[in-house]
Amino acid sequence: MVDRFRTTDIDHFLQLAAREGWLCNRWELEFLLHSSPGRCFVVRHDDLPVAFVTTVTYGNSGWIGNLIVRHDQRGRGLGMGLMSRAIASLKRAGARTIWLTASPTGRPLYEKLGFRSIDGIRRWAGTGIDGPVAGGRMVPLAGMVHLDFSGWGDDRRLLLAAVRERGEVYGESDGFLALQRWPTGVQLGPWNSRDRELAATLLDSAMVRAGGGCLLFLDVPLRNLTAASLLAERGFTVSGSTTLMFRGEVPDYDPGVIFALASMGSMG
Repeated sequence: MVDRFRTTDIDHFLQLAAREGWLCNRWELEFLLHSSPGRCFVVRHDDLPVAFVTTVTYGNSGWIGNLIVRHDQRGRGLGMGLMSRAIASLKRAGARTIWLTASPTGRPLYEKLGFRSIDGIRRWAGTGIDGPVAGGRMVPLAGMVHLDFSGWGDDRRLLLAAVRERGEVYGESDGFLALQRWPTGVQLGPWNSRDRELAATLLDSAMVRAGGGCLLFLDVPLRNLTAASLLAERGFTVSGSTTLMFRGEVPDYDPGVIFALASMGSMG
């Protein structure tokens, strides 16, 4: 039975996600359930949730994330059913473009549903460094929205406002970077910039702000070669990869401005 994803289901989801080795946390799920009430779904079996999917909408686009089915329930079409429900829900909400990131095993399912590849996403991992923390300027939300729009072609202030509230965002009109602290380390992102030198300065500052020895992780568009160069120069390494896909209207997407996503793949 397909049902609404409720806050009482979060622990069940996190247990399944941990078994898959996913990077997720409670904040992400609480944000999604609050921002998209009634548009995140579960399948229940014997009153327990055994499959999940989440959605969120921004302006004219939406994201599908966190599609997972318990191992003993796979092969029964639950994933396809949840994806169909999620797509229909986003279309009713006015999303003309629907995004997701696909693992190699999930990509064939998404292609059957009309999704097309537009880029790759690489997960990078590194380590914070010791040093004096330079002064930084908090970026106004309007400036974040404007620069983010130039990368994704949509107004994603819902997500950016939430990240700004929970994280540390520094930069200026041509670039900013957010640090989001997790129990396991620090996520870098969103990280947007129009200038390589500024992007490098933001990264160096973030590595110091995170602290020496702290685990750093971020999801980066494959087509942003500048980001890859900066990260490699500072000792970051690639720990995984997915495919960035979309369905519907072709987005006005510019990966050269997007140095890191705002989430670990599930909501952009």
